[in-house]
Amino acid sequence: MQLSIVTPEKELFNGEITLIQLPGVNGLFEILKNHAPIISLLGKGKIKIIDKENKNHFFNISNGMVECNQNNIIVLIESEK
Repeated sequence: MQLSIVTPEKELFNGEITLIQLPGVNGLFEILKNHAPIISLLGKGKIKIIDKENKNHFFNISNGMVECNQNNIIVLIESEK
């Protein structure tokens, strides 16, 4: 899956991943390969990413949104906390 995490100031992450865990407004959820299309609001919490080399990456956020369609994921956040 291809992931981009973007703030108004800069791009925080761009690359191939195998899993992303996100803090939805109603709790944590994960997106894996071939996930159904989704658009969701994000709340305060931590984004966890496992990249294609099996390394973990973490980003603390206050809010944002995610869109996933055909294994392309875009996460828009106000700023990294």
